[in-house]
Amino acid sequence: MASSKPVTPVSPPLKDDLDIVIPTIRNLDFLEMWRPFFQPYHLIIVQDGDPTRTIRVPEGFDYELYNRNDVNKLLGPKASCISFKDSACRCFGFLVSKKKYIFTIDDDCFVAKDPTGNEINALAQHISNLLTPSTPYFFNTLYDPFREGADFVRGYPFSFREGVPTAISHGLWLNIPDYDAPTQLVKPLERNTRYVDAVMTIPKGTLFPMCGMNLGFDRELIGPAMYFGLMGDGQPIGRYDDMWAGWCAKVICDHLGLGVKTGLPYLWHSKASNPFVNLKKEYKGIYWQEQLIPFFQSVALPKECTTVQECYLNLAKLVKEKLGDIDPYFHKLSEAMVMWIEAWDDLNPPKEAQASTNGKPVKEEPSSKSK
Repeated sequence: MASSKPVTPVSPPLKDDLDIVIPTIRNLDFLEMWRPFFQPYHLIIVQDGDPTRTIRVPEGFDYELYNRNDVNKLLGPKASCISFKDSACRCFGFLVSKKKYIFTIDDDCFVAKDPTGNEINALAQHISNLLTPSTPYFFNTLYDPFREGADFVRGYPFSFREGVPTAISHGLWLNIPDYDAPTQLVKPLERNTRYVDAVMTIPKGTLFPMCGMNLGFDRELIGPAMYFGLMGDGQPIGRYDDMWAGWCAKVICDHLGLGVKTGLPYLWHSKASNPFVNLKKEYKGIYWQEQLIPFFQSVALPKECTTVQECYLNLAKLVKEKLGDIDPYFHKLSEAMVMWIEAWDDLNPPKEAQASTNGKPVKEEPSSKSK
């Protein structure tokens, strides 16, 4: 019997409402594998490293490519809040996007297959996660009740069944797991082969280690909180960019009544990074996180904070006050968090401000784009 679903969707979901953000230092040949799923969408490519190097993008994709010169030109003195020589630079793409939704992916991630051998459309699953509510206030033992074939189990309070808007969809990986350097060193050959067909809401009050290589979010709901911090060149820490954003965003989601989902979709993570290089980047973070996690667990944002920006600025103040004694880096990070919000508001003024004669948004011109 023929399947009732077309092999290729007639109209890609959210085609005009979603940008795909990719940080890179190399030619984007990996897009060929993603062509059936990504080609209808607009790409924002953030080139890290040497801005004079030419990055090749396969024909047929609609894209804009920004390099460090563009970051400096557009943000001026505020460009110092965007990391250099680190994948944290991807958040510049979040800044310049004008779409409601963002999907971001690393350039060493390929299309995975489910247990039946079918290719996984990771983007479509993220969209499904984001367009259905989350349930952070009471755990459903059948996981996401809004997935096809699932529902709320017996005993689930009816007052919580409406759920809350989903702000973040966090996907997973087959093959190379997202391990820290010490775990890489003791398990160099370990590969993730387990495909768990589940999506679940991360409960309110629970933090999680967010990974940026397979991530979707609602930019209008949580965008200003998706700052990947100061990492890489000139900084004492690396490989904590996405986790920092995840801790900040989760605290703010909990405060504002928004949801975070994790689980499907999977993609195929193809390349294990060097654990010795990773250890040099991570070692301070591994030490600091034992103090950072209790800090985020104890944060209580004031009820007067009703927007993501207000929450984030309050959080930046707490970072300086509570974490500044750990290392001077956290004073610098706090200042960068404030600068990030200023840059966000410069490039994304409220609609009522845009309507006034003095409220024209800044125009972003990339170094290159598709013809």
